Amino acid sequence: MAHERIQRQFEGEVVSAKMNKTIVVRVDRTKVHQKYKKRTVSSKRYLVHDEKNECKIGNRVRFCETRPLSKLKRWRLLEKRAPSVKASSTL
Repeated sequence: MAHERIQRQFEGEVVSAKMNKTIVVRVDRTKVHQKYKKRTVSSKRYLVHDEKNECKIGNRVRFCETRPLSKLKRWRLLEKRAPSVKASSTL
């Protein structure tokens, strides 16, 4: 019986593409306060491996967990989606 590991997948917005074969992706999460029911947005940044250097700032991307590729890089790009609405409206 093979033990298959479940890969986590996230979707976020590219905030930096200055490194070679690496992009920084921001993933936003909405949290609701348990007592006051106020919604707050918390975000986290991930270093994602981009083999073809195809992503630019403002792109929406989907990425998954992989083996460690460097000291901080443990994520691999799956697909590039359409640019986010915020990025295209500022152009």
